[in-house]
Amino acid sequence: MITSIVRYFWRYFKHDFFCRFTSQVCLSTVQLRGIVSVFIFKEIKDMPQDFDTHPKEENGFQAGEVFLIANGHFIHDVYSAFLAPLLPLLIEKLSLTLTMAGSLSAFMQFPALLNPLIGGLADKSKARYFVAFAPAATATLMGIMGLATSYYSLLVILLIAGISVAIFHAPAPAMVARVAGKRVGKAMGWFMAGGELGRTLGPIFAVWAVTTWTLEGMWRVAILGWVTSLLLFWKLKDIPVEKKEKSDFRAILPKLRAVFLPLILILLFRTFMTVSITTYLPIFMNLKGASLWLAGASLSIMESAGVIGALSVGTISDRVGRKKVFLVSAIFSPILILMFLQSSGWVLVPLLLLIGFTTLSIGPIFLALIQDHFPKNRAAANGAYMFFAFLIRFPTTILVGFAGDKLGLETAFFWSALLAFLVIPSIFLLPNEAKERIA
Repeated sequence: MITSIVRYFWRYFKHDFFCRFTSQVCLSTVQLRGIVSVFIFKEIKDMPQDFDTHPKEENGFQAGEVFLIANGHFIHDVYSAFLAPLLPLLIEKLSLTLTMAGSLSAFMQFPALLNPLIGGLADKSKARYFVAFAPAATATLMGIMGLATSYYSLLVILLIAGISVAIFHAPAPAMVARVAGKRVGKAMGWFMAGGELGRTLGPIFAVWAVTTWTLEGMWRVAILGWVTSLLLFWKLKDIPVEKKEKSDFRAILPKLRAVFLPLILILLFRTFMTVSITTYLPIFMNLKGASLWLAGASLSIMESAGVIGALSVGTISDRVGRKKVFLVSAIFSPILILMFLQSSGWVLVPLLLLIGFTTLSIGPIFLALIQDHFPKNRAAANGAYMFFAFLIRFPTTILVGFAGDKLGLETAFFWSALLAFLVIPSIFLLPNEAKERIA
């Protein structure tokens, strides 16, 4: 399957220098999963294969369990990344405006309202079943997008898909944190790298599926999601669930203001930027004259750098602190996006890589910060974080699309980048980090 994707991609762009370079970057991205696997397996090669036997690795980091959940995250997010690269085709098929296209992504995130409930329920029950079920459900729903005959039928499909996404993402970070020991940042880096890698290959996989089977026939790709769910059901049954104390969303309320208020400000100011470069990047490139393949590849190029960033930034934050990593990202991300808007040709490729590294790699830091401050209510706290993230992202996605309709996407991108500079003062409102550094 992967070989066929690369073959289609190479054949299509073989006459153009910029596109040839792009295809090589995407080929490297396809190979990256193997590289990431080798990198992780170097650390777990001496670990017993029985998941009931917990390795006494330094700082309590249980690499096998972390790697297993990260792989599930990878497959799940391959499918959840289908929407953005296929928006140009859906816009054409269903005669959508940019505002309507943006609302599709927004409504897919709507079930994030359930995240506190899902997180609290996962803390009290066997969260492994939430995580294992989601890849099959998400793969099926994203695979049948092309069968939608109207904007509203597509909206319903994506709304249900959003429930599946929420079911996976609310409890999964808490499961990772339970087996991370003192290396929470590193574990979240692995977990988020799996997601970033999925979002890297997802656009290429989606375009390949449409090219091979058409938009209406791409439902065939769902089989990989079902295989993954069966594997997770089999393997996750041996990962223990901690039930030492009753978990409740109300238990996180005393620290809610100190931790979540600055996080909400950070999310508010940077979400316009992240929505622009993820949801609308393929549309932006398509409007600039890029083909569907190149528009999807641009998103994959950026996401590929996010994989490397997620693997490295989480570990770095364990050593130097979360705030410092936040600050570096807040300074460089908007600058790079402004440079991207003023550039053209081959220079777009390194800029997309740098944007992906500085912007998308921050996901593990958000998750690690939540796990640091709410060690006894991890899934509930993570659900609350995702709830607030949704409340911000939902209207933001529609507003960026509306601005794109009225002013043009380039102008919308420009103002989104400027607004992101306000993240910098918000970072200093975060509570002090009492967690000891890992040498």
